[in-house]
Amino acid sequence: MSLLDKALVLFSGGQDSTVCLAWALERFAQVETVGFDYGQRHAVELEARPPIRARLAMLSPLWRSRLGDDHVMKIDALAAISETALTREVAIETGETGLPTTFVPGRNLIFFSFAGALAYRRGIKHLVAGMCETDFSGYPDCRDDTVKAMQLALSLGLDRRCVIHTPLMWIDKAATFALAQDIGGAPLIDLLLAETHTCYLGDRQHRHAWGFGCGECPACRLRADGYAKWKAGS
Repeated sequence: MSLLDKALVLFSGGQDSTVCLAWALERFAQVETVGFDYGQRHAVELEARPPIRARLAMLSPLWRSRLGDDHVMKIDALAAISETALTREVAIETGETGLPTTFVPGRNLIFFSFAGALAYRRGIKHLVAGMCETDFSGYPDCRDDTVKAMQLALSLGLDRRCVIHTPLMWIDKAATFALAQDIGGAPLIDLLLAETHTCYLGDRQHRHAWGFGCGECPACRLRADGYAKWKAGS
């Protein structure tokens, strides 16, 4: 990998994608970000994105020099065809398929397709995303095999080399906090707790030791447990 390389980070405004953005800023000469408005119930995550980018730029002169353009893509059709707890007022539970009702079929595949098209236009071959097979709620489009298949499909379909980086693929939430600590120290941890959004219900009213959220949905519980485990071992 050359420092002259550019990267596009799939950046939602959540903890994982923020750590991935910091990870990319350490490694690439220029880093752009892309977010997706797909009618998600927790659309407040989109509002978290600009403050996170601004604070990241303030943490390091190097990061500030490398942080490039931001892009937001509206994908209304995804919500229109998805009867899920992330796009409808549906209970968060395990569905008949054995998957959580928060699973949005095809979401990450669509995200990668749009991100790949944007990267092609921007002359970028590296995509960075926060998929994780350790803490992934069983989502099949977060699996390493799925990501590798998408990398191959994009490279063939665009007739241009595409590399997808998933720095969190094999670590849990506690290790994600530890990685953030390694990358940006206490200031990055403070940013994660104060600015990033994880809660599926979009709760920004209740502040906990691990950040904002309802404290009850699967995303909040996963983040809370990971933070507690990290603090216990740090």
